[in-house]
Amino acid sequence: MRSLLFSAVLMSAAAFAQSTPQLNARAAQAIIGGCLAESMQRKQSHAIVVVDTGGHVIASLLMDGNNSGIYDFAVAKAEAAAAWGFSTAQMAKSASETPGRAGAPHVVTVAGGEPVWSADGKVRLGAVGLSGEAPEDDAVCGGAGIRAAGLRTGHS
Repeated sequence: MRSLLFSAVLMSAAAFAQSTPQLNARAAQAIIGGCLAESMQRKQSHAIVVVDTGGHVIASLLMDGNNSGIYDFAVAKAEAAAAWGFSTAQMAKSASETPGRAGAPHVVTVAGGEPVWSADGKVRLGAVGLSGEAPEDDAVCGGAGIRAAGLRTGHS
């Protein structure tokens, strides 16, 4: 009986793992590729960081002309968007409307961090953070990368 129950639990866990969308290396590279294409079209240069929902780096690119500080800021933007599930541009707006919000953990009040949601907008997968250009340009590039990977920046 125990082995039957244990087998059922294992099969159920395997089915859940297969059916739950995840941000894997291939999708992260597609996001980076989409950001890179947008950046090159605009003649810009960014640090691009893709993280999972826990803020762990899956893929990153430091384009020419950027330094480690720019990269670290891209990481912070990605971690913030992953932690909260909404963009750092929205965090900036929220912080201006809510006293003390800017000091909350993992809050970045500069555009350029975008959440990554599944193609159907039902599952939050992680985030992308960009730095190196004007914050609005960082955000546009991040959104372009997410869309290029067939994913969404918001939930349904």
